[in-house]
Amino acid sequence: MVKRLFPRSIRARLTTVATLAAAVVFTITAAITLATAPVNLRGAVQTRLELAVRRVAGELEAGEFHTVLQTPSRVQLLQVVSARGNVIATSPGVSNIPTLMRFRADQPEKIYMTELTLSPHLTEPEAHYLVMALKVSSPVGVTTVYGAASLTDVDKALKWVEVLMFLGIPLILLSVAGIAWAVVGAALRPVERVRAEMAEITGQDLSRRVPVPDTGDEITDLATTTNHTLDRLERTVETQRRFVADASHELRSPISALRAQLEVASAYPDETDWRATGEQALAAADRLTGIIDELLMLARLDAGAVGERRVVDLVRVAEEQVDRRAGGRVPIVADLCASAPVYGSPMQLDRLLTNLLDNATRHAATRIDLEVAVEDDKVIVSVTDDGDGIPPQDRERVFERFTRLAPARAKDKGGSGLGLALCRDIAAAHDGTLSLADHSPGARFVAVFPVPEHS
Repeated sequence: MVKRLFPRSIRARLTTVATLAAAVVFTITAAITLATAPVNLRGAVQTRLELAVRRVAGELEAGEFHTVLQTPSRVQLLQVVSARGNVIATSPGVSNIPTLMRFRADQPEKIYMTELTLSPHLTEPEAHYLVMALKVSSPVGVTTVYGAASLTDVDKALKWVEVLMFLGIPLILLSVAGIAWAVVGAALRPVERVRAEMAEITGQDLSRRVPVPDTGDEITDLATTTNHTLDRLERTVETQRRFVADASHELRSPISALRAQLEVASAYPDETDWRATGEQALAAADRLTGIIDELLMLARLDAGAVGERRVVDLVRVAEEQVDRRAGGRVPIVADLCASAPVYGSPMQLDRLLTNLLDNATRHAATRIDLEVAVEDDKVIVSVTDDGDGIPPQDRERVFERFTRLAPARAKDKGGSGLGLALCRDIAAAHDGTLSLADHSPGARFVAVFPVPEHS
């Protein structure tokens, strides 16, 4: 089993990532600060001290000799020592410091520098100093100018920097972790409410919805999408329930009739016309087969299975339909264009035309008009009958599964109420539409499909 490098919780992972990122940033910052701070602080002291030493040396070379030397700010000591080691000029209140005098400058006009522990004033304890020496030639002879500046403030500043780095950074990282934990927890709290509500939703009650936060962020979008999905799921489940109930009812009727016929025939075998009984049983079986075939095709369409797709010429399909129906109860008048390519399943597109023409045949009085045309980038198929027509308020109901209007039931008691629903589902599966257009007398069904791009 592979070990997890990060915790499972998103909250813990984000907190860990934020803390690690902050640790990297602060570590790099601390390393740069510790590397540059001593150089910068000591550089400032060195610059001030060198300017003071060179100023005194310049005055000596120019013949401006003073026994009492004025020290600038932050420079604690200036001394001029002769070649014999005698102090001939010094800062006010400075004692003779043998340690300082033993730090010698061998070459003239060259700054020598070191760090010493000394006390230039009698009233002050020893401290850490930066010491410089510069040998110059002057009217009073070869002399050495000494200068000393305290590094105590620099040392204190560096200690504070180290304390802040080694103690402050862990405290800051703890604060970053705590803030990240709290912020991520607050951001994920709506997700937990959505999860808890989803856990309570079951297939028996799909009416519940998850709470939608008013933050307007991605979590709001997630909750909204979840509710839309639940809406679709509820509609689908309800449709399936109605479908199962209607299918059970539609299948039960012919099965019950078939069973009753066979039971009567078995009870009175000598009085039964077995030829007529067999024909009735075959008719019932044919009806059951038709219902089952349509249910299976509807189930495949619901699952998104269109079958093998290719470019189908609906004009050829329409011509085959007209040829098969020649000599029927009502004639079919075809108005077909040269070619009408549609990308889809040949079997399903043929089934769509079959169902539309069967429906028109049941209701037509004298004729059926079949038209296939191409307009712009659309293939339009229309089937028109001159029957009683369909009232406007029922024009959408006829596309519902197992829906049969009273006139249809009176004309044909063997229908299933699935034909038009199957036609609309086939059209939708081929990116098309099927609708009822205004027409009088009779009804006009219009199917519209897109022309393939590379037809």
